[in-house]
Amino acid sequence: MGQKSALVLGASGLIGSEVLQLCLASDIYNKIITPVRRSLLIEHEKLDEKVIDFDMSPWENLFPVDHVYCCLGTTIKTAGSKSNFRKVDHDYPLAFAGAAKKWNASVFSIVTAAGSNANSKIFYNRVKGELESNLRFLGLNSTLIFQPSLLMGDRNEFRPGEKIAMGVAKLTSWMTPSSFRAIHSKTVAKSMVAETCSESAGFNIISNKTMHNIG
Repeated sequence: MGQKSALVLGASGLIGSEVLQLCLASDIYNKIITPVRRSLLIEHEKLDEKVIDFDMSPWENLFPVDHVYCCLGTTIKTAGSKSNFRKVDHDYPLAFAGAAKKWNASVFSIVTAAGSNANSKIFYNRVKGELESNLRFLGLNSTLIFQPSLLMGDRNEFRPGEKIAMGVAKLTSWMTPSSFRAIHSKTVAKSMVAETCSESAGFNIISNKTMHNIG
């Protein structure tokens, strides 16, 4: 098997930055493309950074690859509105999935969330669930859905609510089932890269519990 190329979306984020480092260090990949709004200021012989406008068209012609890692995500507070949140957490990922189908990429891996449900009354969970349903409908060669619970790790932005929740999660981890236990961004990233490189066909959901076991 020859070396492969990968696209990492959300490479500046909590999980995406970990995925990028793992891909750069892996012998499996000889080229990693990172579409970003602002430069990551990382230099590496495998890295092909593309500073783009995510609303630009047709960006999908710029970088056909074998594996797509989608780690895009925001909060309603950061996005400024529910419509902007939906754009980042639903519309952009779905657009890149459509591009992956066009390129005939072998794997499209994406982070959603534990509790995602297209019928949920909780807006966040509903958007994630709608995205999963639309990805299933696309019928890609391989779609891997990673559903982490509360994420632990060092973010570039300060989210006080998450800091408090992480503290509580650490104290109660011994009594929390692995399906709901807080999970470190490094564990999610390791699971994403391992599962993506295995190239399981079809539509697959990797639960929080499974990621704990893999990572």
